[in-house]
Amino acid sequence: MRVISGEFRGRKLATPRGDETRPTADRVKEAMFSMLGPLEGTRVLDLFAGSGALGIEALSRGASHAVFVEQSRPALGALGENLKLLGLESRTSILGVAVARSTARVLALGPFDVALVDPPYAEVADGSVPALLGTLIERGALPPGAILLLEHATRDPVPVIPGTEPDRSRKYGTTTVSIYIVA
Repeated sequence: MRVISGEFRGRKLATPRGDETRPTADRVKEAMFSMLGPLEGTRVLDLFAGSGALGIEALSRGASHAVFVEQSRPALGALGENLKLLGLESRTSILGVAVARSTARVLALGPFDVALVDPPYAEVADGSVPALLGTLIERGALPPGAILLLEHATRDPVPVIPGTEPDRSRKYGTTTVSIYIVA
């Protein structure tokens, strides 16, 4: 896995051992960031961060700060290694906790201009991730105009996220990327 574009273009990233996390394919990541457009000066929230590849890509493309939320120990190890390797510690915060238990800490670090969400697909299909995102929006972590990018299974319908308007979706094999604008 590598950084696609920007300041750290071409730099390789550490990935966690095992199969607890599902890295975003480079071609999907490139398409996601093309959909997002310029990120200069934005504050980014990377939920279900894994190795941090999405948040790091945002930082490489000019985001000013990123908050990573991840609970897996192997993923946290890879994330910390990647941030140190790229010298990004001063532009980042890591919350080593389950996303479902991170709301208060996320609110304290927000608000955010962009949320990058790559959860286990089953948690999107069962409604728990859309409900959690709705709570973060309702409580002000993602204010009106913020962009929310969600990866989910292509076989599932595009999720409804309370407090957002769907913008667009793109399918990449078994992965669909949907973008929402906070209303």
